[in-house]
Amino acid sequence: MYQNKIKLMPQDILEKSFKIDTRGYRLKEVDQFLDDIIGDYEQFLDIINSLEKEKADLLAEIMQLKQELRNSQLSVEVASSSKSHGEVNNIDIMRRLSQLEKMVYGTRDNQSNQEN
Repeated sequence: MYQNKIKLMPQDILEKSFKIDTRGYRLKEVDQFLDDIIGDYEQFLDIINSLEKEKADLLAEIMQLKQELRNSQLSVEVASSSKSHGEVNNIDIMRRLSQLEKMVYGTRDNQSNQEN
């Protein structure tokens, strides 16, 4: 990501050559300074790569946690809806049982009345 914004890479700095004038810089000092710059650039690239990897890992963890959250919310919704369905089912069962009792006992009462 950041590599596109960095103008010079360590190898570019290493291979850079300067024109020498009669009153130019001391080559040894320039080389030493460029070596320091190369070292810094290598450190920067290592840090950037490390941070990019950490960022990718954190994004993957965020995606996993979001998925777990969705699953948990779905489980809560299912549990709460099944709980309310459970109450309705119990009420329905009680009504059906009451109707069956009326039919059984009502039929028995009707049969007793008919026999008399």
